Amino acid sequence: MATTLAPSGWWRRWRWFLSAQDGSRMLFLLFLLGSWQGPRQVGAGQTFEYLKREHSLSKPYQGVGTGSSSLWNLMGNAMVMTQYVRLTPDMQSKQGALWNRVPCFLRDWELQVHFRIHGQGKKNLHGDGLAIWYTKDRMQSGPVFGNMDKFVGLGVFVDTYPNEEKQQEAQKRRYSPGVQRVFPYISAMVNNGSLSYDHERDGRPTELGGCTAIVRNLHYDTFLVIRYVKRHLTVMMDIDGKHEWRDCIEVPGVRLPRGYYFGTSSLTGDLSDNHDIISLKLFELTVDRTPEEEKLHRDVFLPSVDNMKLPESEHRDPGDPGDWPTVGEGQPCGGSEVTCAHGSQGHLLCVLPLRNTEHWHLLVTCLQGTDEQEEAALCSD
Repeated sequence: MATTLAPSGWWRRWRWFLSAQDGSRMLFLLFLLGSWQGPRQVGAGQTFEYLKREHSLSKPYQGVGTGSSSLWNLMGNAMVMTQYVRLTPDMQSKQGALWNRVPCFLRDWELQVHFRIHGQGKKNLHGDGLAIWYTKDRMQSGPVFGNMDKFVGLGVFVDTYPNEEKQQEAQKRRYSPGVQRVFPYISAMVNNGSLSYDHERDGRPTELGGCTAIVRNLHYDTFLVIRYVKRHLTVMMDIDGKHEWRDCIEVPGVRLPRGYYFGTSSLTGDLSDNHDIISLKLFELTVDRTPEEEKLHRDVFLPSVDNMKLPESEHRDPGDPGDWPTVGEGQPCGGSEVTCAHGSQGHLLCVLPLRNTEHWHLLVTCLQGTDEQEEAALCSD
């Protein structure tokens, strides 16, 4: 069955509003006014943020569960407590995850993570940390902080155990990396599905950047923020109890597709810790773009980083838009009717099902009228 590329909840509510009686309309408007998060300017320049509740999590965690109406799903050993969501307890061989059920179609965004890592383990006798994800696949258990290896998307890791250093010590060899890293350590990785996370080297070969972050057993709140604006990835932290953001990672030229899922996961092995999530708050950032930036920042369909060569991925890149086939609204394609809906700037957004692949495999272009404004449409099964 065909599905649209963009969230449609607001459209269904608006259609209901148009058909409702006057009294119901007034109640609906009051509901919107009461639940709407107004814009707030952040930083210099014309940048405003809007809280997106469908991608956010906070106490009392009413949106967490297994039902069809839940916005967040638990996996593994994760559990909801009154003051936090515990991904893993301070016990050996546990893993847990928390995943948003709603794909994110925002162009520019900021995710603020309020977390806590604590346990009984003494220095270097705790592990393994937690990860924040923006990926194509969700609810997939695996060895990378509780998530699958060879993921497609972005991973930000709060790693609390130095595997590489300990292996060198076990072999009675001096640990002398090119750049000294002190743990706990925050790092970021972009993957197109072709790379494995190197546990033995704590992800060093695929690291985009990182910084030391002393976050265990603190008596004040610890925060992490991931900001993605104009293909610029920034990771900052507030871990000193000063309510100030400190820079950690800054990488230009990061290309992330829209429609991926936010999540967080954790894993313990022989060593353990409590890994708790207190809140996740996603903000839509509205920024000004020049016409040149609009052309430059067109949607992408595989994650990549400028000036960084990633191995060939089994996830097919759709290639140049000029090579995409063109179909009109309602025309049959692939044995099904194309489902078209109005997208941004008057474009038509079209999606049709394919049954022969689990990956993105075909792109079509819908033309609206005679002005030939094009909007890419993604076909998937």
